[in-house]
Amino acid sequence: MTRRPSARPNINTTPISIDNYFKVAISVDCVIFGFDEGVLKVLLIKCNFNEFRGQWSLLGDLVRPDEDMDEASYRILRERTGLDDVYLEQVHTFGSLNRHPSGRVITTAYYSLVNIQHHKLALSDNELHWHPFDEIKCLAFDHMDILNTCYARLQQKVLREPVVFNLLPPKFSLRELQSLYEAILGVELDRRNFRKKFFQMGFLTDTGQMEDDVPHRPGKLYRFNYKKYTKQSKKPLDINF
Repeated sequence: MTRRPSARPNINTTPISIDNYFKVAISVDCVIFGFDEGVLKVLLIKCNFNEFRGQWSLLGDLVRPDEDMDEASYRILRERTGLDDVYLEQVHTFGSLNRHPSGRVITTAYYSLVNIQHHKLALSDNELHWHPFDEIKCLAFDHMDILNTCYARLQQKVLREPVVFNLLPPKFSLRELQSLYEAILGVELDRRNFRKKFFQMGFLTDTGQMEDDVPHRPGKLYRFNYKKYTKQSKKPLDINF
């Protein structure tokens, strides 16, 4: 008679103690996107680890025992930048064995959308700077993977939901709006088709005001009507340029 091997305890079916397993730290890393002068930017901080001396990294920290993941991500934004009440979305978890020199650290990545003009950094730190996304070629740890993953999520998101307006001032021109979409999607869009698409959706409100102090012909300023979008939109936006 052949004995069947005894099944290993499974945490989802059997009460077990995790003390017999490995020690692991949980962290969050935030990809903070901004938009300024037609350029998509990312907020980075200088890394002080010897292994990554002179390199830049994303903003992150360990999750405290008394807070959940979302609370930790908002805390990091607030403590490191002074920013609060900004758009934040959880994207993916990264858990490669040797991703951090301090030991086993599993991190959950978030991305945030910040209006650079509206949200000035409250903390003075010479090692905290906005970097053009297209110029970032190397980051500490596995942060390039995290950055690229969050960027891909952002590209998908802007075609389904009006998240881009978190990167713009409350009143914006159609030129600014198109420039933002082009910076995120990495493509050049037809001006006439772009404007036709947004006017057909009916969520832009003409403020009756014009741009001022611009090097080109002033354009009309618009607002995005979130109330109308929330009330009427029963499905994701279908923006296909």
